Amino acid sequence: MPRYFFNTRIGDELIVDPDGEDLRNPDGAWEVARQMILEVVKSEGTQRALLEAVIEVTDTEGEIVLEFPFTEALLDIPDPSATRH
Repeated sequence: MPRYFFNTRIGDELIVDPDGEDLRNPDGAWEVARQMILEVVKSEGTQRALLEAVIEVTDTEGEIVLEFPFTEALLDIPDPSATRH
C-alpha cells in the first residue's frame, strides 16, 4: 500500500508529517485529510490562519498528491437535517 504524508501549510510555515499513513489510494488520503481538518477546526475553532491553511498530501518521494484547503472541508459538511434519498 502507498504511504501518504499529511503536511499542513499555514501561511509560509509547513508542519511536516514525519510518519505518514499507509492507505489504499488517493481517495483514502482525501478522506483522511478531510477528517484531520474537521478535527482541527473542532478543537481550535475557525481562526483566520486556519481558514487559510492547506493540507498538502505527499507521497514517499515528496510529490504532492493533493492539496486540501481547510475551507473546502468546511464547505463539504453535510447538513444533518437533510434527507438522503
